Amino acid sequence: MRRPPAAEPGSGTLPGGWRPRLRALRSGRFGDLIGQVSLHRQLLLWLLLPQLVLWGAAAAVTYNVAARYANRGIDASLLQSTRALARQVKPIGNGLFIDFPRAAQDIIEADPVDRVYYMVSTPPGQFILGSRKLPAPPDDAPVRPGEPLFYDGLLDGQLRVRIAALYLPIGEPAPGAEEEAPRELMLVQIARSQASRDELARSILLDTVLPLSVLIVLMTMIVWAGIRAGLAPLARLQRQVEDRAPNDPTPVSLHDAPQEVRALARALNSLLAAVHESVAAQRRFISHAAHQLRTPLAGLKSQTEIALQSNADPALDKRLQLVHQSAVRSAHLINQLMALTRAEPEAAANLPRSRVDLQALVVDLLAEVVPRALQAGIDLGFDAGEEGAPDEEAGALAGAGEGAAAALRPAAPPSAALPSAEPALVQGNALLLREAVSNLVDNALRYAGRGAEVTVQLVRPRAGWLQLRVRDSGPGLAAAQLETVFERFVRGRDDGQGCGLGLAIVREIAERHDGRVWLEPAAPRGLCAVLELPAQASTMPPGAGPATGAAAGV
Repeated sequence: MRRPPAAEPGSGTLPGGWRPRLRALRSGRFGDLIGQVSLHRQLLLWLLLPQLVLWGAAAAVTYNVAARYANRGIDASLLQSTRALARQVKPIGNGLFIDFPRAAQDIIEADPVDRVYYMVSTPPGQFILGSRKLPAPPDDAPVRPGEPLFYDGLLDGQLRVRIAALYLPIGEPAPGAEEEAPRELMLVQIARSQASRDELARSILLDTVLPLSVLIVLMTMIVWAGIRAGLAPLARLQRQVEDRAPNDPTPVSLHDAPQEVRALARALNSLLAAVHESVAAQRRFISHAAHQLRTPLAGLKSQTEIALQSNADPALDKRLQLVHQSAVRSAHLINQLMALTRAEPEAAANLPRSRVDLQALVVDLLAEVVPRALQAGIDLGFDAGEEGAPDEEAGALAGAGEGAAAALRPAAPPSAALPSAEPALVQGNALLLREAVSNLVDNALRYAGRGAEVTVQLVRPRAGWLQLRVRDSGPGLAAAQLETVFERFVRGRDDGQGCGLGLAIVREIAERHDGRVWLEPAAPRGLCAVLELPAQASTMPPGAGPATGAAAGV
């Protein structure tokens, strides 16, 4: 995958992954962007985002409240110090007596971190005592003698300080003046750095925010668990839909789900029922049409055979041969369609099931197709031993023309995975199983070609399973066709007389019996069709099995 080009410095562009999102936001297609996020994440986002906003607002409010209460404590301390300093400055006549020993000054300025600064000026602004660098009160601050004024300022343009200012009248009124006449004012200022206040505010903020953060994390976990529990019915609905076969019409069941999910399940069941009814109607039409066409095609086939026997014109004989081949091919297609209808889930569910001896079924079927194999020049054999047993250990089915009885040639019993005395039992419908085996053998005989070998093997690959293997030495199939030929009306080659339904029927029957079927290349050449079915344990006493040989072949 090619990496998208990085944005050039200063270009102001964002990586390519963000462009469609920004375009979606600008064009108003916010729903498209939301649709790309899972429902779990959407719910978690919408539930946690307000909590995070509230958490941030609570942290800001907590810090402001902590700073305000810290200011109150500092302001009270500064006011007390301001009044104490003011008491040390006493008016005497027209002058001031300052009683501020050096020891007291050293005590005030002793702490280098939380240092206290002071200044006394009279009239306000004319320095008398302390530090000249203290900022003056704001110009818009009212001057009320005896009432403290608190404000923040910068000392030397860098140090943030909290300042308490107190205006005090000093001196006596001028002779002859009224008692309410304004007197000269003295300004006493004491400042303290805000380091202690900020430290106190941060401590209160941490003591408040940390428990809130833990609560947010716990709430997030609870919300996530609640979302998973609330969406669990949707997950169950998803599993039910994903795990079912395409031809399974059973309704989706969610009894303990919320009302909204049950409504979704009911709508889905209604859709499945409508689709199933439509498919069933098509299948009924195919089945009825096949039944209706079967009799006319059988009559056409018989008439062409009679015409071929009584005709003496070579040109007409060629045309009758083409008509007869078309009738045979059409009759075969009709039979395959009827077999496929019987293998459908609805029809197969109504068929009786019993314990079927697969070995006896295969032997009987092969005895019937021996004349066809002889006519096609194909060596047909059956091996009930383990795969890869020597050919000389296999028995032989020999037929002399149509209707000839099969003869079983004795063979030395190999170290077989399937002893001849033990029946190969499976649970299922004998008619469908016979149809599946017949289609596999028919495909091998039809496409292997004259002079090829077709071997039918019955083995136990592992405990609890049986495998029927039909291997031929014909041209085989390409690797890309080994799966596609199981689709309906798909043929591996066009030189045969098949209709492309045989393997589709076999797969349907295998699925109805909880088995599977697949194709694999045969060594050194050819093709091997494998039908695997669950085996049934035999309850028959030793020696009481069916009288079938270990191997038979043509």
